[in-house]
Amino acid sequence: MMDVTIQNFEAEVIAASMTTPVLVDFWAPWCGPCKSLGPILEKVETAYEGRFKLVKINSDDEQQLAQAFGIKSIPTCVLLINGQPVDGFMGALPEGQVKKFLDKHLPGEDALQAQAAAQEAQQHLEAGDAQSARAALEQALATDPGNDDARFDLVKLLIGHGELTEAAALLAPAMSRIPVPQRFEAQTQWLKAIEFVTTDPRGEWELAQFDALIEKNKRDFETRFAKSRLLIAAGQWEAAMDELLEIIMRDKKWDDEAPRKTFVALLELMTPPKGKTPEATGKSAGGIELMGKAAMQEDPLLAMISSYRRKLSMMLN
Repeated sequence: MMDVTIQNFEAEVIAASMTTPVLVDFWAPWCGPCKSLGPILEKVETAYEGRFKLVKINSDDEQQLAQAFGIKSIPTCVLLINGQPVDGFMGALPEGQVKKFLDKHLPGEDALQAQAAAQEAQQHLEAGDAQSARAALEQALATDPGNDDARFDLVKLLIGHGELTEAAALLAPAMSRIPVPQRFEAQTQWLKAIEFVTTDPRGEWELAQFDALIEKNKRDFETRFAKSRLLIAAGQWEAAMDELLEIIMRDKKWDDEAPRKTFVALLELMTPPKGKTPEATGKSAGGIELMGKAAMQEDPLLAMISSYRRKLSMMLN
């Protein structure tokens, strides 16, 4: 348990909740029920051995935080996961009900092991050890087959190393869902682009060969789309989106909207996961104003993605 103020809220609550659920206890020194709930929460935190983090906020001293969360009475507890409030309760619940509340949201033992393996994989990737990262991600999926984050990261790793058959096999379960999760649809489009380059004779062309044909016929969408796939496989995603926009501008429905679907997939793949970049709005996920000029500076990657989203919207409207 730790006390949180506006100064350390961002680090101890928002950032911390990206990896471990955080239970925020809003209390005040004069509140009788708060005094009975506090020890129960601390006991449960100890018993749960790191499955969640408990923090306390004095609502009298930290009125800005209390207002941001819409606190009307105390004690009130709010559970945050991935920077967002997901549930809460008011009043001094007994220990059993507190545990029941937490168990609805906290990951089980298998999920915790999978999360640990996924975090280990990320460390290996940052160190440039792709083989160890792959082993850790495979372990995460073996422990918890429903871990979409591990599945996404492993598919990304496999595609990046040209292991397309393995990547397609891992994508299959996700692609069978209704609706298909957007990020896995995005990876499928990426996979198709690389498969095109490795199986179609045009995968060996120079860009000038595509441009020569396009110069003769601006509506040669087949050549434009093939060129975009070559650019995707080469990692030139902005150039690929520019080519896709040329098709969309001339024929929004061409080939069952394949250019639009591919364009949206690239935007999805380029967008960083939540918590990896600062909010450009200057506010945290909890709606609290951040301090300093850096918080108001828009991330260049997010600015580029936003620009291409606007371009697509203009073409479709």
